[in-house]
Amino acid sequence: MNAARPWPILVVASALTLICAVAAGVAGSAAGTELTRGPTAAELRAAAHREVAGRWRTWPAGRIFPETLPYSAEQGGRERATRIGISPRTGCGRDAVDAAAVKALRQAGCKGVLRATYVDALRGVLVTIGVVALRDEAHAERARDAFSDTGKPTPGLRPVSFQATLADRFTPGVREAGSVRQAGPYLVLTTSGQVDGRPSAAAGEARPSIFAFATEISEQVLTRLSTPGMPDCASGEWRC
Repeated sequence: MNAARPWPILVVASALTLICAVAAGVAGSAAGTELTRGPTAAELRAAAHREVAGRWRTWPAGRIFPETLPYSAEQGGRERATRIGISPRTGCGRDAVDAAAVKALRQAGCKGVLRATYVDALRGVLVTIGVVALRDEAHAERARDAFSDTGKPTPGLRPVSFQATLADRFTPGVREAGSVRQAGPYLVLTTSGQVDGRPSAAAGEARPSIFAFATEISEQVLTRLSTPGMPDCASGEWRC
């Protein structure tokens, strides 16, 4: 029997099979490389920014507001402000800030306002520190303009009082000084007054120096919150 050999067809089919196998191998190798490679520098930066933006809700309250914060004493040397309490409320409304600033926070995508009250080492001055978490850095920069940056308490943060403590008379009418700082997606605000609960109008001659420590300790809180850390993609705190 003299049947024609189909070798040209077999050769072509074999060549196509080999090409497909090589292509599949290359694709598989690329996919494997993509799955097993480490994160790029850009991905690490993005992970760091996401982690910073989420600290206001992922960090324990005591990490955001430590039990004590050091500051430079008016007479020289170092002293420590002591935390009296942390507010359980996190809303962005009039409970947290003056009415004049509420709209600006909402427009900036306010996610929450955390507040804690401290007393100075001499137990004469109270300060409430407020951490405002916003949509991103650009919105935080714009929202900052809604607050007084002249040392005046209004428009600004509303104080948090705690019954049966040194801060039980710390009401909005007691406020004598305030500050605002911004870094990353956060604003950190302060409002200060005297422990004896005297109205600000009855405080007599202004003594801004006794409230200066409030800004100093608030900057420590802001620095902790806004400084990116080295991403650890194996940790549950990170999403790389």
